[in-house]
Amino acid sequence: MEIQLFFTEEEKNLFFSQYRRLVRSVSSYLQKEDIRKMRKLMQKVVAMECYGRDRNGINGLLCNTGTALIAAEEIGLKRTSLIALLLYRPVFKGAISLEEVEGVFDKEVTLIISRLLRTSDLYAKNTALNSENFHRLLFSFAEDVRVILIMIANRLYMMRQGKQMVREADRHKLAMEASFLYAPLAHRLGLYAIKSEMEDLSLKYTDRARYDFIKKKLNETKRSRDAYIKAFVTPIHDRLVAAGLRFEMKGRTKSIHSINNKLNKQKIEFEAIYDLFAIRIVLDSPLEKERADCWHVYSIITDMYQPNPDRMKDWISIPKTNGYESLHITVMGPENKWVEVQIRTRRMDEIAERGLAAHWRYKGIKGEAGLDDFLANVRAALENKDASPNDLMQDFKMDLYEDEIYVFTPTGELKKLAKGATVLDFAFSIHSAIGCRCVSAKVNGKNVPIRHVLKSGDTVEIVTSPTQSPNRNWLSFVATSRARVKIKQALREEADKSVEFAKEMLQRRFKNRKIEIDEGTWMRYIKKKGYKMVTDFYLDISEEKLDPNHVIDEYLELERKEKENAEKTEIRSAEDFVTTTEFEEISTRQDILVIDKNLTGIDYKLAKCCNPIYGDEIFGFVSTQGIKIHRMDCPNAQEMFSRFGYRIIRAKWSGKGDNEYSVTLRVMGRDDITIVTNITSVIGKENGVALRSLNIDSVDGIFQGSFTVNVKDTTALKLLTKKIQGVKGVNSVVRLNT
Repeated sequence: MEIQLFFTEEEKNLFFSQYRRLVRSVSSYLQKEDIRKMRKLMQKVVAMECYGRDRNGINGLLCNTGTALIAAEEIGLKRTSLIALLLYRPVFKGAISLEEVEGVFDKEVTLIISRLLRTSDLYAKNTALNSENFHRLLFSFAEDVRVILIMIANRLYMMRQGKQMVREADRHKLAMEASFLYAPLAHRLGLYAIKSEMEDLSLKYTDRARYDFIKKKLNETKRSRDAYIKAFVTPIHDRLVAAGLRFEMKGRTKSIHSINNKLNKQKIEFEAIYDLFAIRIVLDSPLEKERADCWHVYSIITDMYQPNPDRMKDWISIPKTNGYESLHITVMGPENKWVEVQIRTRRMDEIAERGLAAHWRYKGIKGEAGLDDFLANVRAALENKDASPNDLMQDFKMDLYEDEIYVFTPTGELKKLAKGATVLDFAFSIHSAIGCRCVSAKVNGKNVPIRHVLKSGDTVEIVTSPTQSPNRNWLSFVATSRARVKIKQALREEADKSVEFAKEMLQRRFKNRKIEIDEGTWMRYIKKKGYKMVTDFYLDISEEKLDPNHVIDEYLELERKEKENAEKTEIRSAEDFVTTTEFEEISTRQDILVIDKNLTGIDYKLAKCCNPIYGDEIFGFVSTQGIKIHRMDCPNAQEMFSRFGYRIIRAKWSGKGDNEYSVTLRVMGRDDITIVTNITSVIGKENGVALRSLNIDSVDGIFQGSFTVNVKDTTALKLLTKKIQGVKGVNSVVRLNT
């Protein structure tokens, strides 16, 4: 009865359908009484109405069961994780307690729920773009991978429900977060199908026109593509059958997101992309014959079609660190077209589709160690207490999408590193002490510098020196997060020593000259020198950029002036008022923006590609020119989030929008001599709005004008836009990005 009141008729049917599917999916590994216990608890919590709808109208119970289905069927999570997933929300809402759950089930279930509760902000809504929340998510990731797998399942469910969201801003944020974080995480955990779907949906919600264009092109070429695939695979199929192999063959079209990336990177037309699809051959082979059968298929195909040796990838002999195993070859097919063929076994295919969870089913088989190394790196980064959340975000993101190479130590031990890794990365992968003392290396017997980029198959012997120490320049050419974390740690330790040395030296100099330091005056002196961080001041002294004796003389001069000013007691005219220093003015101006949760007074620039104004939804991007502020709907936002997510920082407006911002409005309508006069009249009457420039064009009776105005915030802009829209003859008013 409660469920009928809670659901619409359609939702009720969907719920029971999902429930039956879920029971079928998990029945083989549930304990005898689990379903009865779960049904009893669920009836209680539904009656207490803790499964409400969110602000977009999505039913909480349907969301839970839908997420559980993805976790069970597409990721492969088992009993403990699924029970924890279904009971997380009732515990979070206080409908039942952790003690009650433990009494009904077991401690392992409550352990996962408690870990989900620690990331409740992240699990409940889209807040992972905040670097502090990212730190908490990383901690959960290192602590229990199942928590992240549950969150990935939840995000995929929400992405699939995206079209039901009534709030466009929520859909956009969800898509950005998936592209920035959860798709790369799925990739790192080997969940390639989920990663591709998330990326495609993200593109759909952030650039619908581009998504529809590629989808339309794929549909238009489907018939010819299917005919080509049939012509290519038929002779291969016959040869494999004749060889006595048991297998399945399928053609797989590349994802819309990957096609879009190719179009953007190569600056080509859709018709110029030759590798729109790949052929996959999945063998039914026993474990002991897997590698031999894969290479047998390889020899058959390369006998029939000319292979491209530069595009051959052997992940069977050496699997990726996330456990991915497959043999990829590219051959010249009919009509002189290159075709990619992926050769793998049924076990390898399941791991490729379902990632880490499938590994647990094949415990003890290759691939586990790579993930353990990755998690060890995450834990090491978290243990570095000096690392800021932004550092963690950047270093972690660097490792998510990287291709891999494999190199060898002189004793033959294999090391896997990110593509682009240098000698220095290799040295730090062995031990941090070796990395800090590395001066060069012998690669395949030849001497090379520490910035030398390694290739797969290289044998590397590190050369060290006791006088070597890390310097900041090293950060510009290392490619692995482990090396970055260790270098930063060493630099901070060295900086701390230098600061202490400089402090002690200055104190001795002051003492020798019998000078007592006034702390207030000393801090004002450092600020007047232009230092925002006191440690930077002491570092410049230790590096001899500042002369200690000159510093003392300047301090004494400031102290003398301050004493003289204090002795002047006469009333001063307002005309004598001195404006604040440039540093203070910058700080006041910047308090309009809060960067990364609670930091103000940080230098930033408003990006010219989207011209944000006060009130726009915004984010910060750390560029080589400093922090740039972009609108969330900036035309470049999708690429920045997906390719450079580790540079994204949170930003929001605060205080009042008292500054003026330049905005250009494109106005189109019926060509009439009075239309410009009427529009400028509307602009002139608006308080706090000033017309800076206008550009008029008329073609075939159509008026088109660009009006650049100064406004204080989005509220004033919306009001102005609405009034211009009301001018007789105006058809549309659009805000331009530049």
